[in-house]
Amino acid sequence: MLEQSFRRQALITTLGWGATLLMFFPILWMTLAAFKTETQAIASPPILWFTPTLENFIAVLRRADYLHFFTNSVLVSVGSTALGILIGLPAAYALAFHPGPKTRDLLVWMLSTKMMPAVGVLVPMYLMFQKTGMLDTVTGLIAIYTLINLPIIVWMLFTFLREVPREILEAARIDGASPLLQILYLLLPLTAPGIASTALLAIILTWNEAFWSINLTAWRATPLPAFIASFSSPEGLFWAKMSAASLLAIGPIIAFGWLTQKQLVRGLTFGAVK
Repeated sequence: MLEQSFRRQALITTLGWGATLLMFFPILWMTLAAFKTETQAIASPPILWFTPTLENFIAVLRRADYLHFFTNSVLVSVGSTALGILIGLPAAYALAFHPGPKTRDLLVWMLSTKMMPAVGVLVPMYLMFQKTGMLDTVTGLIAIYTLINLPIIVWMLFTFLREVPREILEAARIDGASPLLQILYLLLPLTAPGIASTALLAIILTWNEAFWSINLTAWRATPLPAFIASFSSPEGLFWAKMSAASLLAIGPIIAFGWLTQKQLVRGLTFGAVK
């Protein structure tokens, strides 16, 4: 029995490591290509042993102002996440503590908006941004990314808030606390891990979003996904340079995710209150 349990555990561990390596392989391959020459990057069969070079990174930094793209990504990610939490928290509070007969339908409808292909609304969104002067602006990207992530933010916050015992809020109401005071002094401290994990996930999703940043910006507000796309041309793709640009783009968010993984897992796994 003990041997059978050991084999099962070994199989699960092996499958887990296999899945992890499979998901990590594209990042590893991109990292290797970033340190190759263009000739080595497109060689067939692939060259695994080579002398690393930094010429791709130097060429990328000379061609484009990396700090400009990086700053825009930070502003858009943090700004849209903060605005999303600011809007989503009261909405989730109302849905969790004052539900109606259509609350479940409303939540399903909100989530269903994520299933719509973005290209289906590109033309009307582009015309709206053009008419309002929001094309190629950080404000415009913050607005569109807030709308994109709001359904997920509300769903996650609703899940965490629903775990808070109603008796705590009822006691606060008896003591004369308004809904705003209940949120500030009771719900925020109790659901801090859940709110933090929601914010971290929203930042990661915004950082990686490419479709809207490429189509709604030209230069002033371009974030890092558009920075990567600039290394494709009608003549072809510069694989080594694009890999270097991609590594520069995903490096900060990978480091951010690594540093905050405990908080993210804690919030997503354990919920707000235990």
